[in-house]
Amino acid sequence: MRRRGPKAPPKRPGKEGGKRALNRQKRIEDLERAGLELFLDKGVASVTIDEIASLAGTAKGNFYRYFDDKRALLDAIVGEPAAEVRKAMRRCAVSLGKATSDEELTAAYSELAEALASVAMQHLPVMRLYLQENRAPATPETEGLHALARELEDGAVQLTEVAADRGLLRVTDPRVTALVVVGAIEQLALGMLRGRLQVPPATTAQLVVEMVLHGIARP
Repeated sequence: MRRRGPKAPPKRPGKEGGKRALNRQKRIEDLERAGLELFLDKGVASVTIDEIASLAGTAKGNFYRYFDDKRALLDAIVGEPAAEVRKAMRRCAVSLGKATSDEELTAAYSELAEALASVAMQHLPVMRLYLQENRAPATPETEGLHALARELEDGAVQLTEVAADRGLLRVTDPRVTALVVVGAIEQLALGMLRGRLQVPPATTAQLVVEMVLHGIARP
């Protein structure tokens, strides 16, 4: 079953790169910035379209020119980092599919860890929003974000299965192992965002890889 991804704002008339197109892009970015700020401050469920439009300096009607609803706006906000994470996981899957040694296994996971740390550092407010809303009950407005969380969890399981099938990991249940790793990464991210973890993200990611692989790599 195909998952519903972020819905791109509809295209409007205007020459690409022209003034109308640039103005349109600025309005979209202003709405996304306003939405991100308000969602972080009040939670997605408590924010109104009027508040988003007001903070973005535009009329409420303009919001609906670019987004159907708050879910569409939230999906757009999360869309870019989510796409980068998907690419990193696909690269890791390819590397694991070719790995024949512990060194290649470690290299594949290390590359993924570094990529995820880079995405996190480039999109810290979005990461904070993801962690905030993923821990809250799903609503129609946040279903896209929760679907993304499930997709990433499934992706982590598939990576574990690939490595296990190649005899590089010893795991009884790939889902349990993968979800433990995902949970640990999220807890470390929260610690970093709350100022309780002073280790650089890239170093933290590498430590997670080393600890996990030390426990489940083949004897």
